[in-house]
Amino acid sequence: MRDEGRGTRDEKNLGDKTATPGVSLAPRPSPLAAHSALVVHKLGLSDYEKIWRAMQNFTAARSADTPDELWLVEHPPVYTLGLNGKAQHLPRTANGIPVIKVDRGGQITYHGPGQILVYALLDLRRRGLGVREMVRKLENAVIELLADYDIEAIGRVDAPGVYVSGAKVAALGLRVRNGCCFHGLSLNVDMDLSPFLAIDPCGYPGLQVTQLRDLGIDEQAESVADKLLAKLTNGI
Repeated sequence: MRDEGRGTRDEKNLGDKTATPGVSLAPRPSPLAAHSALVVHKLGLSDYEKIWRAMQNFTAARSADTPDELWLVEHPPVYTLGLNGKAQHLPRTANGIPVIKVDRGGQITYHGPGQILVYALLDLRRRGLGVREMVRKLENAVIELLADYDIEAIGRVDAPGVYVSGAKVAALGLRVRNGCCFHGLSLNVDMDLSPFLAIDPCGYPGLQVTQLRDLGIDEQAESVADKLLAKLTNGI
């Protein structure tokens, strides 16, 4: 997800097993504006487009008192193309994986089983966060997680995401609508990376992609996801 994208004053773009899709995850009113509490939903393996539409609906229906939420999910194989997507970055070979044009910023990326996705549905204005600050928080959660395994990782100002020795291990992309964000981050844990070879990941030709398994972390995705959620809930 290459860049933050562009938008209006009120709308900006930035760039398990079987679960009922998140279409029923409507915002729930709260008697208090929960500035720090986060509701976590673990949605398992779920269709990308249904989860994406659910995020849109959740954000559109929010009120000032709607609690912020994190949605943990995996997707069947799918490419997603951001609003800034260019044709030259699309799959160069037919591999049967669908391409869905979505409303985040940035270019093309791949999602598939063995990759953790955390969608952040947050009221940024209520939390006093700007878009770039939110991106840094997402990156830092992954960086801190990898540090616990003695792996040095960094973020890049010019290309949001998390990198280990130049290879991308986590991608980021947000959309902000009326001060509230959705979409989020993906972390490669133990997956088939070959679909990345058919594209220019996040719009960068030749960008190398890695995953936790190849970095020597032999741990189930569910366990890694719980640790990542802990980092996010403490850091946001």
